[in-house]
Amino acid sequence: MEEALDATNRKILQELVANARIPITELARKVGLSKTPVALRIRQLEEMGLITGYRAILSPLKLGLTHVTYVEVRLSDTRQPALERFNAAVRAIPEVEECYMIAGGFDYLIKVRSRDMTDYRRILAQHISTLPHLHATNSYVSMEAVVEQNWTEI
Repeated sequence: MEEALDATNRKILQELVANARIPITELARKVGLSKTPVALRIRQLEEMGLITGYRAILSPLKLGLTHVTYVEVRLSDTRQPALERFNAAVRAIPEVEECYMIAGGFDYLIKVRSRDMTDYRRILAQHISTLPHLHATNSYVSMEAVVEQNWTEI
């Protein structure tokens, strides 16, 4: 995979991360190739799975989702069927922005985005506290986003 990432492909990826809607002619100009080779390289990067899709990135702040809470989750059962049930259930909660299985003192770390503390309490009561095999949670409210970025280094 590393050999497919020559300097030109890295530049293409960096430009697409910065602006996935960049016209192919402008992208070709920025990387120093004509349109056809750039289009071919993009197709190859997609086929290799390096580019997995394109999407609009919405501003949570403009949508009124200014409250971020991180939730530590400890499960009562960590056997594979229990993990699969938990994973499926947490994926169904629209306010969950991220969820990671953790190696350490707890089992999962969930990032929840909401309008305010009242909205978060509703999410906690109606959704998070009803997750299968949930043993305990700890919530940590974010005061300020110091670094919040998309992956840009290729």
